[in-house]
Amino acid sequence: MKDQITLDASKYYFVGIGGASMSALAKILSARGKSVRGSDVAEGEYTASLTAAGIPVSTERDDPALDGCDVVVYTDAVRSDDAHIVRAVRAGKPLLSRGKLLAALCGCYGRTIAVAGCHGKTTCTAMLAHIFHEAGRSFTAHIGGNDAVFGNCVAEGDDYFITEACEYKRNFLLLSPDVAVILNSDADHLECYGGASELVAAYRRFAESSSKCVCLFGDACARGDMTFGMECGADFTASRISCDGGKYSFDILFCGRFLCSVSLSVYGRHNILNALAAAAAAHVSGVRPEHIASALSAFSGVEGRFQSIGGFNGCEVIADYAHHPREISAALHTARLITHGELYVIFRPHTYSRTKNLFADFVDVLGKCRHLLIYKTFAAREYFDADGSALRLSQALKNSRYAQSEREIEYFMRGARSGDKILVLGAGDISRIVKGLIG
Repeated sequence: MKDQITLDASKYYFVGIGGASMSALAKILSARGKSVRGSDVAEGEYTASLTAAGIPVSTERDDPALDGCDVVVYTDAVRSDDAHIVRAVRAGKPLLSRGKLLAALCGCYGRTIAVAGCHGKTTCTAMLAHIFHEAGRSFTAHIGGNDAVFGNCVAEGDDYFITEACEYKRNFLLLSPDVAVILNSDADHLECYGGASELVAAYRRFAESSSKCVCLFGDACARGDMTFGMECGADFTASRISCDGGKYSFDILFCGRFLCSVSLSVYGRHNILNALAAAAAAHVSGVRPEHIASALSAFSGVEGRFQSIGGFNGCEVIADYAHHPREISAALHTARLITHGELYVIFRPHTYSRTKNLFADFVDVLGKCRHLLIYKTFAAREYFDADGSALRLSQALKNSRYAQSEREIEYFMRGARSGDKILVLGAGDISRIVKGLIG
């Protein structure tokens, strides 16, 4: 598929419109006066939000409405033999990837802040949206998940464009932001890079493409413009840290001097780093400390990030998007802080390649769970690979059970008693499945 970058057209068709990122881009284009429609394999939360916004969505395998559009936008998950892509090629329609559309959109705004990293992109991007909103700034934000207030996008002006920058297939290298935020360069998507060193090199290129870079202190890709972290050598750091039921309060220091005090309303020590990164990016953009403090303290989170989704057998059920060993470790740490009884963990691996490439790390972090169920792999865009399968992972975890059916998940959950907690982990549809089981 050969891409043609253009935002001069008036009618756009999105193939695979039902994801968080694509639906947000569709809404932003629509808000900019473009005619937008699209298709996906099934209806869902994001397609419903598009329909509510007046953007038609089809679930037909080959939607003839594509013929009336000028440009066809597609995601990396869409194959070249997809019926819509074939139809577009035969009709001579210009094709535009999601990543290149995002890069083109950045040029429509005064300045761009792009947030990259293996973990925390969506939360940090959403935090920045709340900070800029609190400060009354003119901005538009493209969020890769559902913020509790804004959803997956918010358009309040054209001075700043705040977006996630995804490392998958080197998409973030299409961007040249004014402010690049690199939360971490932990290994992921190694199937696209060949190794961790190539991934770090890509992060460094992303940093070099920006006018100013905010990096995690001590990270392999740190450029040195502005750093954040828990260590005293970071430019932005936290002091007087206290924890109350898994939620943290702290002072933000800039170059050793007090900037503001924050009391987070979201769970997890890892969110201190997300908050520091957002504060640093906002501060270098001229946002006042009081607006940073107010917005971060009021921030109520993103859907699926350590979110209570109901109860079962007298136990609270919490869902977290964690699908990388580092993220799982953070979720388990927070869950243990707030669990007085036993912790029951359900994990659905996301992609065979990630499980295979990080197998030892998954075994290490999940091996500490007393009650663990591994559910069959969410393959996403990939084909079966026995070496990266959920079954192979479960076999390496002597403390785990393996499940192929939803009935087996429910049976596992019935082992929990009042006072215990059930933690559901994974980036696919596992939280939706468990929600259906608990009613």
